[in-house]
Amino acid sequence: MTSRINLSELNKEQLSGFCSSLDLKKYRADQLFQWIHQKNAGSFDEMTNLPKELRNQLSGMAEIKGVQTASVNRSADGTIKCLFRLHDDKLVEAVLIPEFFDDGVADRLTVCVSSQVGCIFGCSFCATGKMGLFRNLTIGEITGQVLSINQIAEKEYGKRITNIVYMGMGEPFHNYQPVVDSAEILCDPLGLNLSPRRITISTVGLTRFITKYADERRPWNLAISLHAADDEKRNQIMPINESLNLSALRKSLEHYHSIMHQPVTYEYLLFDQFNDSPDDARKLAQIARWVPSKINIIMYNDVEGVELQRAKEDRLNRFMSGLSRMGARATVRRSRGDDIDAGCGQLAIKDQDGRGKTIDKKVLS
Repeated sequence: MTSRINLSELNKEQLSGFCSSLDLKKYRADQLFQWIHQKNAGSFDEMTNLPKELRNQLSGMAEIKGVQTASVNRSADGTIKCLFRLHDDKLVEAVLIPEFFDDGVADRLTVCVSSQVGCIFGCSFCATGKMGLFRNLTIGEITGQVLSINQIAEKEYGKRITNIVYMGMGEPFHNYQPVVDSAEILCDPLGLNLSPRRITISTVGLTRFITKYADERRPWNLAISLHAADDEKRNQIMPINESLNLSALRKSLEHYHSIMHQPVTYEYLLFDQFNDSPDDARKLAQIARWVPSKINIIMYNDVEGVELQRAKEDRLNRFMSGLSRMGARATVRRSRGDDIDAGCGQLAIKDQDGRGKTIDKKVLS
């Protein structure tokens, strides 16, 4: 029996090609695209502007496999974390992070979206890294998370999401093509019609893909999960650094800036008495001078079984003062959703069976 094609896995060009193979007019491809990637349809029966005969034809040869909401957890600070079940019973998470005006009305609504089930790179501070990698997410499984949370945002806060960050479970550049295809879809007028400047894609430092991202002139913001400002400390917490060290990262970022002329963002989790000394601040400020950049200092969501802990307030203040004196542009991102395990992977790891693949620390391309 021939398996049915999953239309949510197709990018816009591929979906158009599928429709052309059925001798459908171009606008039918646009209708299908809009139903899947804007209206979050889970079946062809929902597509009421398609003729019933066409819906029946599509049901016989194609399907839509997106995500199903397994649980929704709400924090006292307004953060909402969703656990999604995939068609193969794997689990991923996405988080809605609201910011509010002084009068309590929602301002910025950011979705932190996952790109993989688990992660192969094994960063020591990360719950997702403890899972290992099970598989990549498809285009529709990525956009489906965003669309589902957008529906929650409209219900809870009366407005659509404003921003997307690919900083959830997984390494986005390790699932490069579905990630960039999904970002294109979310910016499409028949998708969520977000501005590219409202989307940020993060990487632990896959230099080959940073170069590719620049060469393809991808318009979304680029963030680097740095978390330590020298190779010795980065090696301790991020196995990738033993193969792709800070020197390689610098070279790829200089290439990126030479083409894109856009600043990068360094994400820096501040760990108590590990990477929060005045010397660490000095080294981080030096990295920030490689190319125009800003630094997000992130207060860590403590993870069960991880020795590293969130930095103390006095050490944070001293660290920020040091960055300021050296002219580095830095902001603090406070921990959100502690009461609902909002750090990426913290819910999924509890319910995921087994362990996925993890990199050999010495072998990485």
